[in-house]
Amino acid sequence: MSTEQSHPSETSVPTCYRHPGRETYVRCTRCDRYICPECMRDAAVGHQCVECVREGNRGVRTAVPRTPVGARAAASTTPVVTYTLIGACVAAYLAELASWNVVWEFMMLGRAIMPDGEVGGVAEGEWYRLFTAMFLHQRGGTFGVTHILFNMWLLWAVGPALEQVLGRWRFLALYVLSGLGGSVLLYMVGAPQSSAVGASGAIFGLLGAYFVLGRALGRPVGSIVFLLVINLVITFSVPNISWEGHVGGLVVGAALAAAYGYAPSARRNLFHIGAPVLVFVLLTALVLLRTAELNPTL
Repeated sequence: MSTEQSHPSETSVPTCYRHPGRETYVRCTRCDRYICPECMRDAAVGHQCVECVREGNRGVRTAVPRTPVGARAAASTTPVVTYTLIGACVAAYLAELASWNVVWEFMMLGRAIMPDGEVGGVAEGEWYRLFTAMFLHQRGGTFGVTHILFNMWLLWAVGPALEQVLGRWRFLALYVLSGLGGSVLLYMVGAPQSSAVGASGAIFGLLGAYFVLGRALGRPVGSIVFLLVINLVITFSVPNISWEGHVGGLVVGAALAAAYGYAPSARRNLFHIGAPVLVFVLLTALVLLRTAELNPTL
């Protein structure tokens, strides 16, 4: 009597390459390895494994969010630059309250005899006054504390929207160059002993920029026109206000905003970088010319 021994089938069932205990007959369309439902990722044709999907995503560039003028959108909506500028102005005002010397040392001044008997001012090489004056405010006189309160309110009102559209560095350039533009115009056409303090030149630059960008982007500008008209009326009707600072800031701010808002998309970065640099070079040249006129020996 013969016996016949049976053998198990040697045909193996395919399993997932990541989970060997799971039977599957589906393969990755990219690497051809077997994948279970947990490892499947839908593809244009069939399914792919997680590793192939990850590898494919490495070559895909994620679009960077941009604002309407082409600036990189900030990860946070907090207007960091606006709040920093307000904080700097408040800190400078507190320093003024502590000592009058802060005003004398850092206010905008062309050329005059200082309280210590020395001649000082921009014409004497104190060029920093062109910048520092935009962070100081009157602590007494005609306006008192309302000077800084009104300017900071305007900065808080229009600054965040502009910063969000322009991005941080464009907005900062707009603010500083507008303030500088106001100081330079006062230096150019005012009497050498003319002095001024205040962020008004920079604020007027923001108002002008808000109007220009609003027009460029098709946004309503009625409210900003109202603010501009009211402030210009105050500028030319109330005594002891530096109209040069206001007008200079307004012109520079509007010019920069035009470069930001109307730049052709193909050369947007060139305009956005070139415009502030060009404005700074022009203002520097005007300061040098005026300084040579007031103090040829410098």
